Amino acid sequence: METWILWLAQGFGIGRIPFAPGTFGSLLGLVLSFLLLLPCSPWFYLSGMVISTVSSVWICGQAEKILGLKDPGSVVWDEIIALPICFLGWILWEWHRQGRWPEARYFLQTPQIITVAGVFIAFRLFDILKPWPVKQIQDLPGGWGITADDVFAAFYVNILLYAVLLFKPYS
Repeated sequence: METWILWLAQGFGIGRIPFAPGTFGSLLGLVLSFLLLLPCSPWFYLSGMVISTVSSVWICGQAEKILGLKDPGSVVWDEIIALPICFLGWILWEWHRQGRWPEARYFLQTPQIITVAGVFIAFRLFDILKPWPVKQIQDLPGGWGITADDVFAAFYVNILLYAVLLFKPYS
């Protein structure tokens, strides 16, 4: 069971990459975001986001106990689950703008891929810099602290993204 938990917590092994494991975990989070969009259902996306976030608290907490380290760098499940949260504001914006839930392929088109990259970079910056209260939330015990700091970093991404979207001209 411990092997299975670590395999998940370490992003199917990605977290064991010796440099920038959080960045590689976040790349896997892009894949999760895309997969959650494939059924073109708001309920599927939202429930997948909630289930993965709740599971992160337990998985990351167990991995921390197994490894005997506080917030081990190889545990990247928290970065993976944070990316769908990072995209939530934009997806809701597009749902409102288009009048329908956006298809996954919409986000792979040329103008949107720049925003995808911007969201990814913004998340990595907020996750690394940990502005208030992200750093303080990290002190919560076990999987709560591991997961919550990334969730709060994702909220910061959404705030930044909304600010950009409010001033973005549409054709």
